[in-house]
Amino acid sequence: MTATTAKWTLEQYHQMIEVGILDDCHVELLNGEIVEMSPEGTPHAALSTRTANYLRQLLGEKVLIREGKPITLLTSNSEPEPDLAVLEPLEDEYFDHHPYPENIYWLIEYSYSSLEKDLDDKSKTYASAGIREYWVANLRDQELVVFKKPVNGEYRSQQQLRQGKIQPTAFPKISLSIPYLLVK
Repeated sequence: MTATTAKWTLEQYHQMIEVGILDDCHVELLNGEIVEMSPEGTPHAALSTRTANYLRQLLGEKVLIREGKPITLLTSNSEPEPDLAVLEPLEDEYFDHHPYPENIYWLIEYSYSSLEKDLDDKSKTYASAGIREYWVANLRDQELVVFKKPVNGEYRSQQQLRQGKIQPTAFPKISLSIPYLLVK
């Protein structure tokens, strides 16, 4: 017998949040499924905070950096909570809704225990939504996995980087140190 998983809509998920059903749960909605989020280890928390501060210094008021907050992907019934979302600075608009793909410059996940989910499930979900750029800081192998060029639910470009600098697609004049993003 094959088990069937119940799928949830964004509206149902929001209703669960509003009435407090998910208050004690650390979850996100991914492709209509309520998925548990892995707890953050010390390196994960420290590096994602350091990277957020680094991006704020480099990009200033050109962007809004949201840490561990939801984004809404209507086409896939998803509301993931990436470690870092680099967004258009539309603070007033985000009172009415979480950022949509068109508001997102790029996303960053720090991964150790959630690495497979972040490299596979989330990359496909983000590509399907048209997220232009997605980075996974792979803490197991100390490399930055960079996904670009979303087409038909897949990223056409994927690079693994350990050294040097990287320029985000949306800000090609900004260079970020790859080692600074990954190591103490």
